[in-house]
This record gives sequence, C-alpha cells and structure tokens, in this order.
Amino acid sequence: MTWLRIVALGVGLALVTFLLWRSVGIDDDVGEVVAHRGEVLDGRFIEVPCSEDYDGHRRFEGCTPRKCGRGVTDMVITREEAEQIRRIAEKGLSLGGSDGGASILDLHSGALSVGKHFVNLYRYFGDKIQNIFSEEDFQLYRDIRQKVQVTIAEAFGISASLLYLTKPTFFSRINSTEAQTAHDEYWHAHVDKVTYAGRVSFFTSGSENLHRVEKVLWGTRYAITIAFTCNPDHGIEDPVLT
Repeated sequence: MTWLRIVALGVGLALVTFLLWRSVGIDDDVGEVVAHRGEVLDGRFIEVPCSEDYDGHRRFEGCTPRKCGRGVTDMVITREEAEQIRRIAEKGLSLGGSDGGASILDLHSGALSVGKHFVNLYRYFGDKIQNIFSEEDFQLYRDIRQKVQVTIAEAFGISASLLYLTKPTFFSRINSTEAQTAHDEYWHAHVDKVTYAGRVSFFTSGSENLHRVEKVLWGTRYAITIAFTCNPDHGIEDPVLT
C-alpha cells in the first residue's frame, strides 16, 4: 500500500493526485463524495483526526502539519496545462504499457511498465528519449509540481520551502483491460485519492485517508501522483532531460 511505503519512513506529509481525464466509466459505489464532477471548486478542505501512524516519528518544525485531512481544488492548473501534462504522460506511456489495465511512468527513476515488468526508459531507449520528450515538457512538469507544492503548504499552514518532493511520484494510465499481475490491481483500498479533469486532490498520507480507485469500466484514466515530505533526507530532485 502506498501509505505504508511513506509512513514507514516516518516522513509522509501529503499525497496529491490530479486526473487528466478522457472519457471514463467507473463504479459509483463510493464511501464519501468530496467533490462532484460538475462542480468548479476554489477549494474545499475536510479536516479529519490524524491517525496514530505518525506517533513516534520525527517532527519537523514549521513543516509537520498540525492537522490532517483532504482537500480538492480546481484552481491550481489551467485546462491547457492539464491537457499538456496529459500529452506528456501519453508520449511516455506510448513507449510501453502493462499487459493489464494499469501502467506506470516515473520520470524521476525512469520506471516504465512494459508487459508484466518494468524497465528503465532512460537506459532502455537511450538517446531516443530526446525525440520523445522536450525540455519544455520537463519544465512544465516542474512548474506544475511547484504550483501543487504551494497549494499544499497553504492548505496545511506550513512553509512551502520546507517541503521536499519524494517517492512515489509518477504518472498512471488505467483502462478496462483485465489485470495480469498484482501491479494491475489498482482498485484495492490503500492510502492516495482520485478526482477529475485537471482537478487536484491532496491529503495527509496516514491511514486517516484510506481510499481506493474505482474500477475503470471503459475509456482511459490518466493521473499524476505527487508525494511530498518534510524530511530532506528523503527528498528527490525534479527530473531533467539530459
């Protein structure tokens, strides 16, 4: 589960997921609706009691949030930016793709789903990557990451300069293809959240935010998940096209 990977390090702060939708059909059996598709939200935040996951972990003054919860906003990126970042995901994932319904592209580590396995796209494709992505693509990725970081800092009342990008941060593509491996079974309850059309949802990464992705019944769902930490020892750099 995603939250175990983060909280086990004692550094989890918030995960962000925003969807870059095409036409998608999903189950409607959800436990809580934070926002509806037809709404346009300046911002909505629901505070919830923090779980005990954080007890005993190191705290970072000025960064560790004093409240837990989940939020949604449609005002972080523009529709044009959402379309542009989706095209980056489409280009990268066109190089591979899972045999099942869920494919992953991580521009930081280079991890790319291919069949039932993962490859490092930077090693696998070498200089050909320059023909797939542009420096403008990577700059847009960095710009959006920065906008999201500021949004999270403001929502939790912490300093954006004390937040560090961390793992897991990746693009995902989900369709209705039958799962072939455990990596394709994206619908199980875990701790990371889903939303709509360039909309950003964000939440603290403990078990107070248990959730799951609804099964995609038709169409394709694109998303980018971004994680931040208060611990600089677990920070990762923005991807750079070399």
